[in-house]
Amino acid sequence: MFYATGFHKAALMAAKPKPQLLHKVAGTAVESSPKRARTLSTQSSMKDAFAKYAEYLNNLNDKRERVVKASRDITMNSKKVIFQVHRISKQNKEEVLEKAEKDLADVTTRHVSRLVNELQGTDFWKLRRAYSPGVQEYVEAATLCKFCKTGTLLSLDEINAVLLPLSDPSLEPLQINNLDYILGLADLTGELMRLAIGRISDGELEFAKKICRFVRDIYRELTLLVPHMDDNSDMKMKMDTMLQSTMKIENACFSVHVRGSEYMPLLGSDDPGSFLSGVPDIEL
Repeated sequence: MFYATGFHKAALMAAKPKPQLLHKVAGTAVESSPKRARTLSTQSSMKDAFAKYAEYLNNLNDKRERVVKASRDITMNSKKVIFQVHRISKQNKEEVLEKAEKDLADVTTRHVSRLVNELQGTDFWKLRRAYSPGVQEYVEAATLCKFCKTGTLLSLDEINAVLLPLSDPSLEPLQINNLDYILGLADLTGELMRLAIGRISDGELEFAKKICRFVRDIYRELTLLVPHMDDNSDMKMKMDTMLQSTMKIENACFSVHVRGSEYMPLLGSDDPGSFLSGVPDIEL
């Protein structure tokens, strides 16, 4: 019995946890609970944050797709306005310009307004690459119509004044920036070169000379401006094209002025000595 009783006591003492161990176990349980709660809370907040980021990026991508579509529609319909202007002649000048201005107004109200509605009140610089081609083509069409009608340059302030009524007064309006305006202006010189060659073929030498002076002034002013531009990689390429257009107009006007009416080749002449060599036909 003594040995049995001693054995039972030893077993009970071995089974009974020491007070120090109870405190350690209790302390571990108490300390581990808040840590687990904080971990779950952190995971939940991160999940919510990434869900918001995903929603933002999805909405931005959807907006970009709509902006690209609007820009393509602006580009396509602005080109139609430019082609309409190239139909101009001595007999139908007023009629053609009236039709071109009407088409340009339709581009503004139907397609540019869509772009304005998408971008107003937002940081539209984030999507500039998506809509810049359409804006440049719109500037090109608008400035071409203004020059053919008045012989003057349509300013950036005048273009933005047309766009301002399309915006909600309570939101930040979409305005064409200086870079897109200048890039569109550079493309304008190529269309003016084609217009000048067409007018020479039609016998309107004075109008061609007026175009020549206008294009030369634009090129001269931009040569002073482009070196000071921060983002001028596109402009450097367009400046080379602009110089070629200016030289073609000058050579055409000079040839007709020196040789007179005997030198009036048709547009797109295949004569290697013609000043029209290498100039593509106007697309109508």
